[in-house]
Amino acid sequence: MHEAISANIKRIKNFFHFTKNYFIRNNPIKAFMTGIEQSIKDVLTIRKKQKLVKYRLNYQMGKLKQMEKLIAANNDHVFLRGRKFNETR
Repeated sequence: MHEAISANIKRIKNFFHFTKNYFIRNNPIKAFMTGIEQSIKDVLTIRKKQKLVKYRLNYQMGKLKQMEKLIAANNDHVFLRGRKFNETR
């Protein structure tokens, strides 16, 4: 009986020792606070990020329209443009 109690106490001590070391290495309170801080930063800078995304989207749309104009200008199937292009060659 005494051995069983001492074995259980030893297991409990080991468990608390492992738990303490885990909290020292990976502090969940610190990680939680870091997560909250990061979320607040994201919320406060969302307008700036939104403007950046709009700028990138408009830039890509401009490039796409420019490519479409070039393709349409050199396309044989567009009315008269293809013929005019071939005649000037």
